[in-house]
Amino acid sequence: MNPVTVTQDLSIISLVLHASLLAQAVMALLLVMSLFSWTYIFRKHLALRAARTQTEGFERDFWAGGDLQALYNSAVNNRHNTGALERIFESGMGEFLKARERGNEAGALLDAARRAMRAAYQREMDVLESHLPFLASVGSVSPYIGLFGTVWGIMDAFRGLSNVQQATLASVAPGIAEALVATAIGLFAAIPAVIAYNRYATEIDRLAIRFESFMEEFLNILQRQTR
Repeated sequence: MNPVTVTQDLSIISLVLHASLLAQAVMALLLVMSLFSWTYIFRKHLALRAARTQTEGFERDFWAGGDLQALYNSAVNNRHNTGALERIFESGMGEFLKARERGNEAGALLDAARRAMRAAYQREMDVLESHLPFLASVGSVSPYIGLFGTVWGIMDAFRGLSNVQQATLASVAPGIAEALVATAIGLFAAIPAVIAYNRYATEIDRLAIRFESFMEEFLNILQRQTR
């Protein structure tokens, strides 16, 4: 067998096509997981970038010293275009205004605003954290799935040697190479998912800290207004 033929036989596509059905099924599963993973990675990148931009914009408007009622009316009128922090503000301010119309005491006003903002905060965090568990699962499970395909492929390669009178490296190399492709695909699926999960989890934690800090500062402002 000349070197050109060996190179063709050991190409990635050739190895995948000549692998066992189980190994091919494992590779297909890993490729599907990788495809979904990359889809969520790009979608989450765009969502977090938009969340940061909207949060920074609302913080500039809020701390510019504008009227709270005007900010609230703007949030209500542009509800479909508001960011997470502005929706939290809208929930707290809206509940505060409703409680004040009912003539509640100062403590009840602040408690109503706090509960409303906490509920809105939780909803926004659920949205921001969506699909992160999937990335974590892909990052942790894919190498083991690939390893399973590799072990099964190596077993097939050695079982095939039972029908060969003289085992050589040339006879066992293709089977082992086919098996190792599964591990390579598993790592290909896992590494981007782990990197993206760690990065996005850190960004979401930073946004959560900004949201919580804003809620406390906003409650202090409302407390001063109730005096």
